[in-house]
Amino acid sequence: YNDVHVNFTREEWALLDPSQRNLYKDIMLETYRNLTAIGYNWESHNIEEHFQSSRRHARHNRIHMGEKPHECNQCGKTYASNSDLLRHKRTHTGEKPYECNQCDKAFAQNSSLQKHKRTHTGEKPYECNQCGKAFAQNSNLLVHKRTHTGEKPYECNQCGKAFARNSNLLLHKRTHTGEKPYECNQCGKALHLAVSSCYIKQTHNGEKPYACNQCAKGFA
Repeated sequence: YNDVHVNFTREEWALLDPSQRNLYKDIMLETYRNLTAIGYNWESHNIEEHFQSSRRHARHNRIHMGEKPHECNQCGKTYASNSDLLRHKRTHTGEKPYECNQCDKAFAQNSSLQKHKRTHTGEKPYECNQCGKAFAQNSNLLVHKRTHTGEKPYECNQCGKAFARNSNLLLHKRTHTGEKPYECNQCGKALHLAVSSCYIKQTHNGEKPYACNQCAKGFA
């Protein structure tokens, strides 16, 4: 076995192309079969560990090579690992195997469940290193940090105006398209912002929820 076995380092394995890796696998499998057939004692070799190592090399390598051999048979989208494919397939089946034990809300991915659980615990593990403000999700922290840096990565392709949040860019684009998805159910007036819809409803109802704390005068 030691005369024919070649143990690649991670760096050496990364240099092999797919056909070379497949050839290596085929040769080693044939070697294992032949040695087993003549009664070779495998106790001194951890074969399972060797195969696990080879598989780790191939996962790791697919990330860098951009290989995506696992294809969805419904939409044709491809993934580097089978676990990623299984997660994707839940978007077709609607399966949500991860359930919250406090409110019974279910999720397709465990990571989504963990984020949801923070709404119950109040945990905010992501803290801004400039002002100390904490957030339940890392994505919210990244958006917050833009208030310090002034970064505005979302730019309108029509007028060039930039925004810190993608949601703000989408709202801004309605000023160009004229889209008004929010409608008052009393007068039928269409509005491009939900907050405007709430405001116009208050004018119909006479509601004035904002009161001056000095004279008590109310405003819509």
